[in-house]
Amino acid sequence: MDFLDKPLTQIARIHPTTLVGLKKIGLETIRDILYYFPQRYGDVSSGSFIKDTLTGAAVTLYGKVSKLSTKKSFQSKVPMAEGILEDSTGKIKLIWFHQPYIAKMIQEGALVKVQGKVSDRNGSLAILNPEIESIAIMPDNIGDGLFGAGSNKGLSPVYAETKSVTTRWIYHILQRIFKDSEFAEIPDPIPKELLEKYNLPSIQTGLIWIHTPHSDNDATVARKRFAFEEVLLIQLKNQQIRYELAKEKSFVIDPAENVDAKGVRQIDNFKDRFGFPLTKGQTDALDDILGDIKNGTPMSRLLEGDVGSGKTAVAALASYATVTTKPKNQKYGHLQVAYMAPTEILATQHFESFIKLFSHMPISIGLITGNGCKKFPSKVSPTGWTTISRPQFLKWVENSEISIVIGTHALIQKSVKFKNLALVIIDEQHRFGTAQRQKLTRKHTLVPHLLSMTATPIPRTLALTLYGDLDLSVLDEMPSGRKKILTELVSERDRKKVYAKVLEELQAGRQAYVICPRIDESDPNKTGAIIAKSVKEEAARLKKDIFRDYRIEIMHSKMKPVDKERIMKKFYAYEIDILVSTSVVEVGVNVPNANTILIEGGQRYGLAQLHQLRGRVVRGNHQPYCFVFADNKSEKTTERLSAFKNAKNGFELAELDLKLRGAGELYVGKQWGISDIAMEAIKNLKMVEAARKEAKAMIQQDPLLDSHPLLKVEIARKEDVHFE
Repeated sequence: MDFLDKPLTQIARIHPTTLVGLKKIGLETIRDILYYFPQRYGDVSSGSFIKDTLTGAAVTLYGKVSKLSTKKSFQSKVPMAEGILEDSTGKIKLIWFHQPYIAKMIQEGALVKVQGKVSDRNGSLAILNPEIESIAIMPDNIGDGLFGAGSNKGLSPVYAETKSVTTRWIYHILQRIFKDSEFAEIPDPIPKELLEKYNLPSIQTGLIWIHTPHSDNDATVARKRFAFEEVLLIQLKNQQIRYELAKEKSFVIDPAENVDAKGVRQIDNFKDRFGFPLTKGQTDALDDILGDIKNGTPMSRLLEGDVGSGKTAVAALASYATVTTKPKNQKYGHLQVAYMAPTEILATQHFESFIKLFSHMPISIGLITGNGCKKFPSKVSPTGWTTISRPQFLKWVENSEISIVIGTHALIQKSVKFKNLALVIIDEQHRFGTAQRQKLTRKHTLVPHLLSMTATPIPRTLALTLYGDLDLSVLDEMPSGRKKILTELVSERDRKKVYAKVLEELQAGRQAYVICPRIDESDPNKTGAIIAKSVKEEAARLKKDIFRDYRIEIMHSKMKPVDKERIMKKFYAYEIDILVSTSVVEVGVNVPNANTILIEGGQRYGLAQLHQLRGRVVRGNHQPYCFVFADNKSEKTTERLSAFKNAKNGFELAELDLKLRGAGELYVGKQWGISDIAMEAIKNLKMVEAARKEAKAMIQQDPLLDSHPLLKVEIARKEDVHFE
């Protein structure tokens, strides 16, 4: 068995309770724990002895915490936590008023760092409401033999813990691994020449430095090494996809061949159906697409743009170019388009939009979802659609009688077969994995062109990393005539004024969203409880006290997809006046009549996520409003929310989010399966471009990576996490 794949039980005897905790956080093998990097590092280079503390002094103390308990103060009945801190020279009491949960957060007997002001409590010294954190090691001059020798290190790793798996436990198991003779034999997947070229440490040095750094520089260099490794693996996989795709053949689609009597391209006449001129971004994106689809090799392009920036119009133009092209060696029929959306309501909205745009043309448009199939035009009513049986629908798709097929995941089922599928459009593409995209594009003799679209603003470095297999087009401006959302950061004292404005809009026949950070009311006595407004509690309060005469319903992430779909259909049909929800409404919803959104706890969301939520009310012709309440009025919160209010577009906010919050907290960062350390590295454009450049060169010379077997193995091992 490979050393890295050995279970941790082969390194040390582990208590059954600890084993359960390890499994809960995914730590079962040596590889797992070696790559369980510290969240941060605590400074343990200086501190005081307890015997030297004086009343009124601000101190930093290190020691073992014990006798943790919760109680209420004798006189005021205030809930509190207590404990004893002990070092080799003495003991001191720790007291936390209004924070009884502290006693549950820290494990009995843990090594801790405590910072606070020393007070006299009835003749005994105590520290009131101190800051406390678990540490892995004691400074040399503090330990003095009571807790074991120190380590002469100024930095102590701090890991994400559970009740049974502490920072100290992780630290000590790692020390055993580092001393094992097999540790020195771990092969390095990064070629030696790249390590030297970019001044990166070896895998052994990197692992030791990242877990037990002597200095900030050690930690930085080690994190850079593992970030580069992960980004390189992603780029290699992306370049392999591009290399394989370039060998395939696709449909040749050239709308320049279709002109009217005056020699004007028919596609330019089709633009008139939108009722507004295209923006420069839309024109450039269309030119990119038309240039790709006429080359005979499969297009693979990502179209990024804010909500309301006109992505659907570009998709419709690409669809027009496709369905007005005859299949090769045929004078009849049409090439086909498959348009996949993440939800039934969004697929239905696209179906209705395409009917309006293409109703003048002799083509059929179909809709397939889990709830059935529809076709336009209907034989009974040429201007309307009809419901048809699934077998009949599938037959018409297979023989190319339906030219544009719009649907949900139902589109990628084996039973859905196309005769001339030339273009695949995927809306909100981050909701679909690579494997799902390939089910649509890779089951045909000629590989269809792929146009992916997303309304999620992504920093350029992140786009280069995640979507290295796709070419990128960006819509960074809004079509003319689009009303600007009036955004206000609201203090609690102005809440009644906001409710009055919402009531005014409801009375005018509009609808509203209220977004809350939580689903259920939090328990203030629960460990780590987040005190924030909840969907269920807020909906009940608004119905009882504020908007008694209006229809209020809730939606949240724990609801079944079918129930969320049902609620959104009711909201879309104006059967709900106010939808109280968590952030699950952030993408893929288009309710033109909803023009007001209230966001509670605004500081809890990333800037890009706030922008996505605000985009819910940009769809209609009515003046849109966004009101943001924040529980936290810190300088950082004020800076972030002011940036949200004033930013020109989502891309500007995404870049700022990366800078202010850190990539580990970047909106939807987790869903791509990229570790925090690699996300943090994505701030560094030079690193991303270097990894991309090296990956390109390696795949051009050795597409299968036969000369780099370790990289090949690592890509295969990580593939399920990163690329599916």
